[in-house]
Amino acid sequence: MNTRPRIIYAGTPEFAVPPLQALIAAGYEVVAVYTQPDRPAGRGRETKASAVKNAALRHSIPVYQPVNFKGDIELQKLAALKPDVMVVTAYGLLLPAAVLATPRLGCINIHASLLPRWRGAAPIQRAILAGDTETGITIMQMDAGLDTGAVLAQRSCAIADDDTGSSLHDRLMQLGAELLLETLPDFFAAGISARPQAESQACYARKLSKQEAEIDWQCSAADIARAVRAFNAWPVAFTTWRKNQRKEILRIWRAQVSAAGAADYLPGTVIASGASGIDVATGAGVLRLLEVQPTGKRVMSSADFCNAQQLDGQLLGAD
Repeated sequence: MNTRPRIIYAGTPEFAVPPLQALIAAGYEVVAVYTQPDRPAGRGRETKASAVKNAALRHSIPVYQPVNFKGDIELQKLAALKPDVMVVTAYGLLLPAAVLATPRLGCINIHASLLPRWRGAAPIQRAILAGDTETGITIMQMDAGLDTGAVLAQRSCAIADDDTGSSLHDRLMQLGAELLLETLPDFFAAGISARPQAESQACYARKLSKQEAEIDWQCSAADIARAVRAFNAWPVAFTTWRKNQRKEILRIWRAQVSAAGAADYLPGTVIASGASGIDVATGAGVLRLLEVQPTGKRVMSSADFCNAQQLDGQLLGAD
């Protein structure tokens, strides 16, 4: 008799791939994968499958891609799989109560923060923006709320001064896979006492937008530097500059707070540029741009950019 638990895995982006691969490598029975429908992506807007779908197909795991779970047919398909548990990682689809109740042991979620801090869509970037020095992974028993379920396990992770949204993302997705494998044996043996989240400590990590990545030079150099790190690699912090009297976009990939002074300059003023970078006055302190990307060009060092462009005295972000 097969006594292995029947697992359904639900996830969509690259962040959700390592936990799925870990389940497969550990010998768990993943009976199906749920992921978002294929969607247009890239400049050519060609329809592409999700990273999780591609991983599932490589292992010949059946893939389901419902638009939602509002109809009885999708719920019947799910129930027919007779799952013991659904493991959810960045699925991107709100699961109704009927779905949460279908697996024998319910649904568990891998979330990239130390809940209840940073519930919501962008916990990694919001932690960097807020200046947090620590984040981590939470595995929780899902309920009807948004990341409000009882905590099954947590593992912390330090946020380094040079961490970007991309580098922290990569560390946390591996940590999520590791913690999942550590947690599942006790979970299946009913050896975990889930603890409720402290609602008084909850905060919300709203979804990122391209608009908020535009630099406000009235902010402090420290705040802007955190934004540059948080928005690397998406949506990427940016400002505007003048090229031959034409306003263009300049994306900022890497920057740091400079020791130079800027008391006599308007925020956004380029006060120096050269081999060490581009120094820009802010509302408090100076930000040194280290890597930039002009429209239609590759990412380059600020020194290389300055070899072709003269920015000294220019007011970035001006209308």
